Amino acid sequence: MEQQQLNVKGMSCGHCVNAIEGSVGKLEGVQSVKVDLNKGLVDVSFEAEKVSLAQIKETIEEQGYDVQ
Repeated sequence: MEQQQLNVKGMSCGHCVNAIEGSVGKLEGVQSVKVDLNKGLVDVSFEAEKVSLAQIKETIEEQGYDVQ
């Protein structure tokens, strides 16, 4: 299991949290995803054999946010 903390710009409300947690959480291999709105961070635990960090970042960016 791999864990990453991503800096994400553009999150400002509960909808942002739900959009990211919902979309990333549906990816196969993602164990957990937690958004910290105040710090602009997304913590994600995932199985690298099933999903790549690049796929996770792309999914967040597809929701309209900027991953640093």
